[in-house]
Amino acid sequence: MKFFQFVIRIIYNLYAMALFIVLTLCVFPFAAIGSLFGKIKGGNFIYRRCMFWGDCWWALIGIWHRNIYEHPHDKSKPYIFVANHISYLDSPVIVKSIRQPVRALGKAEMSRIPFFGFIYKKAIVTVDRSSTESRARSVRILKSILKRRISIFMFPEGSFNQTHGPLKEFYDGAFRIAIETQTPIKPLLFLDSYDRMRYEYFFSITPGRSRTVFLEEVSVEGLTVSQTQELKKRVYDIMEKKLIAYNASWIRK
Repeated sequence: MKFFQFVIRIIYNLYAMALFIVLTLCVFPFAAIGSLFGKIKGGNFIYRRCMFWGDCWWALIGIWHRNIYEHPHDKSKPYIFVANHISYLDSPVIVKSIRQPVRALGKAEMSRIPFFGFIYKKAIVTVDRSSTESRARSVRILKSILKRRISIFMFPEGSFNQTHGPLKEFYDGAFRIAIETQTPIKPLLFLDSYDRMRYEYFFSITPGRSRTVFLEEVSVEGLTVSQTQELKKRVYDIMEKKLIAYNASWIRK
């Protein structure tokens, strides 16, 4: 029985990855066209195509998504979205969750993947965390995007949380940018991406539910850069408490 389940899991994962590649190739021409219309209009066009890509892939591999709004969400406002990071599927969850213009901050090395890398570079802001110059450049770009009233998305943990706690330590970046641009923070919880694909195993995609919880926005009005740590801790505490309340599956006592 275990061997049969193993074979089924491998076949399903190969199917899911094949669909990922096929749908990426389908989106590629639209991304190429969108890239001709500049960073703003073109970027928004490409993100909408990525939303369509996510809708198709999720449906075809049997993952159904639901957004849970604990408080009303105003899609017309720019936010700095922050979320927990626990799975390779967190990136596809972004396009299923955030249905408004947004630019995510992502690792530069992902842009080297053929075809996918081209779309990736056009839809997000890349950063090489090992380069001070690259980090500074990405911050400047993110601030310029916010000035155009387009939201940004960041994983404040930086990389996968492998602690089996609700969250690992946050970086300052998202919170410093929030204060400097006076843009509210909108915390999100990705509750099921760990169950759908665990970071420990590549062939671990499973069908099932996907939920994103939109928490109440955190205002930064009147805060100064000297209060960055205070803001970071406040958001961390809110997200940690809610992940425990929702009984996130990766948390171990």
